[in-house]
Amino acid sequence: MSQKPFKFKQFSIDQDRCAMKIGTDGVLLGTWSSLDHQPESILDIGTGTGLIALMMAQRSDAELVDAIEIEENAYEQSVENFEKSDWGDRLFCYHAGFDEFVDEMQDEEKYDLIISNPPFYSENYKTGDENRDQARFADALPLSELIPGASLLLSENGHFDIIIPYAEEKKAIELAEKNNLFPIRITRVKGTESSPIKRSLISFGSTREKLIIDELILEISRHNYTEEFKNLVRDFYLKL
Repeated sequence: MSQKPFKFKQFSIDQDRCAMKIGTDGVLLGTWSSLDHQPESILDIGTGTGLIALMMAQRSDAELVDAIEIEENAYEQSVENFEKSDWGDRLFCYHAGFDEFVDEMQDEEKYDLIISNPPFYSENYKTGDENRDQARFADALPLSELIPGASLLLSENGHFDIIIPYAEEKKAIELAEKNNLFPIRITRVKGTESSPIKRSLISFGSTREKLIIDELILEISRHNYTEEFKNLVRDFYLKL
């Protein structure tokens, strides 16, 4: 299946050379992230296939949609996915590590929206596939590097949006506050009504505001999706 392009309503993505394939987490973040503040510049950290950057280009009028990817095969494939889309003139991917990118760009560019679906497995377990491990494991881009770096690249009224395991939510908020970023909105994601909370979608800003917390349930039963989830992703998935 992964050898074939993944087709969305307005673009398709080749992912045969990417260690991490398209999954629900990326689509959720790309649809959930608010554009109410009308960002003119967007940065997708760890873009992989280019999915979230492409979603941002579809959803927004931002003149600049940048992405960063350290793994070479994923970088090359994201560039190809950008070029064949309708928004190739607004999309640009940097082949760089995040620390290197921050060092070079913090005095050059500020982004109105920074978005990331970071690596999240932090267990002492590796698959043996170096590219896949780099894409999947938190030591490749730990929150302790991601959050301070994002704070240096964010514009004054910008938002920094991430999706992480629910177990990491408290740690992420504490780290963010140490870097003068504060949660504005949190959506906790459950597979079904009776299942435990699996993910946290968090939007941070540079000023303290009244925090909005809500919950998103994905399915009523297997492949029977909730109306809330379908409404969120209907501009992208072909069959919803």
